[in-house]
Amino acid sequence: MKHVAKILVSAASVSLVSALPAIAEDGWSGEAALSAGLTTGNTETSEAGLAVDVDRASGAWNFGLQLSGDYGEEDGVESRNRYFLAGDVEHDFNDTMFTFGRASYEVDQFTGFDSRTFVGGGVGWHILDDEDHNWTVRGGPGFKIDEVKRQVTTDANTGAVTIIPASTEESLGAVAQSEYFYAFNEAVSLSNKTNVVYGQESTQINNSIGLTAALNGHLAARVSFDVRHDTSPQPTYEATDTATKFSLVYTLGE
Repeated sequence: MKHVAKILVSAASVSLVSALPAIAEDGWSGEAALSAGLTTGNTETSEAGLAVDVDRASGAWNFGLQLSGDYGEEDGVESRNRYFLAGDVEHDFNDTMFTFGRASYEVDQFTGFDSRTFVGGGVGWHILDDEDHNWTVRGGPGFKIDEVKRQVTTDANTGAVTIIPASTEESLGAVAQSEYFYAFNEAVSLSNKTNVVYGQESTQINNSIGLTAALNGHLAARVSFDVRHDTSPQPTYEATDTATKFSLVYTLGE
């Protein structure tokens, strides 16, 4: 199975990278990043990843797409296998305020969940909107679906085995996001992205802070630190994962 995952990640990387010029010509802007790093928490492993974050404006409408995948091994054994997909639709009320809809889907083989899905929407604001210094926040209600894995535990004293069957947890939820960007100069910039998905059973909090330096043309180098926290992890799983990544970034559009 781990070899299949590696082949799929490699094929997706080649396909996306080869398609970048065509995507840019079609009016999309954003970035694609190939990364390598170290993860601690549920796993301690080296890993490689691919992330694409693009959007396209059409009048008062804006469409966004985020794709990411991370794969890692420890001593030749698969220890990281996570994939994420999200889409956004925004409509501007004015230069400052907008409404949005969002859907996301996550699969992570090394958590207590087979998958996590969120669909929702709300209102957002451009608090800062300068070319070299901007900050956008958004939030609103939604619906959260967690597919919980089957749990098998063994009592240390009696040796008794307890099996908790897989289940589906559905609940009302909410999403809150913050995206901050500051350019120190034409070559170096700082970004910080925070994403909170609230659910009655658990809340996911993700934060990524990165420092990016332009190399030449559309290429840049980035070092980033990611934190992922679950307020109610499944038994035997850590609440917090961290990842330090070093990435080669290809910028789309202007």
